[in-house]
Parts: sequence; structure tokens; C-alpha cells
Amino acid sequence: MNFAAIDFETADFGPDSACAVAVVRVRDGRIVGRGHSLIRPPRREFAFTHIHGITWNDVRDQPPFGKVWPGLARLIEGADFLAAHNAPFDRGVLRACCSEAGLRLPPLQFTCTVRLAREVWGVYPTRLPDVCRHLGIPLRHHDAASDAEACARIVIAAEARDMPAQPAARRRPHARRPS
Repeated sequence: MNFAAIDFETADFGPDSACAVAVVRVRDGRIVGRGHSLIRPPRREFAFTHIHGITWNDVRDQPPFGKVWPGLARLIEGADFLAAHNAPFDRGVLRACCSEAGLRLPPLQFTCTVRLAREVWGVYPTRLPDVCRHLGIPLRHHDAASDAEACARIVIAAEARDMPAQPAARRRPHARRPS
């Protein structure tokens, strides 16, 4: 099992407004690397401080995504896939931030730990705190480093149950396959 878990926190409703990012690298079922950074988003407006606690004052002197990402991208080199809780959100933020910064989007598929938690353990609701409580994973919700590590631990727990987390290995039996 060779993957990276990623989590973003955003400042506003724009997917390019990342204000924090964390990446946790896993090899052979063990966490082998971590990276986290605050990011100066492209706009000063913060709509989600009440969720993650990050303000403009926290990030105004931080580097923009384009300066942060190359260092964190080293953690995903060689990974088979990326994992995120509510993967469409994080995939969209990564796509928008890479586009805005003129950086190449990593060519990796995403595994969504929301879907994984539903499929493997039947957890509902599947908010990250609910899944973590079910699995006994510590969490400081909406702290990017904690959320990314929790996501990595969810994938590790699923793999320990012999439930493949890699996207290609998780095709549903009723899904149509090319002939």
C-alpha cells in the first residue's frame, strides 16, 4: 500500500482559496512522511474562519500555493493514489490551485474515505469526526495536518480488513467494464 492522504482548508467559496494544506505519505501500511503549510490565498476575504480558525492575519505573510506545493509534492512522488475525506472537494481545490499557480496537476486518482467508510464499515453519517470516532482515530477536525493523518489512518484500517482502497481495485461488481 503506497499512497498519500491530502487535506485542504479554504478561506472562501472559491476552490483556489486554499489557506492550509497537509499531505501524509504511507508506505506498506505505515506513515513515513508528513508535510503541512499555511498558504496565503489569492484574496483577503475569509468566510470559513469559524470552521478552521484561520484568519488573514495568520496567512498574510505565508507563501502562496505556487511556492508551497513543490515541497509538498515530493511527498506524493511515487504514490499509487491520493486519499481524501470528501475527495471531490480536495481534488477540486488541488486542481484550481495548480491551475492558478501554473503548476501541473498530479496525475493520480483519488480515493474518497467518505465512500470507503460507508462501503467497509457502513458508517453513517460519514463526517470525518464520525468515522474517526467509529475507528478510534484521534482528530482535531479542520486542522489540515490532523485531517490528512486521520484520512491516511482510515485507508490503512480499510486495507487491514483486506478491503482494497486503491481506486482501480475498488470497482463495484455491477459497474460496466469495457469489453
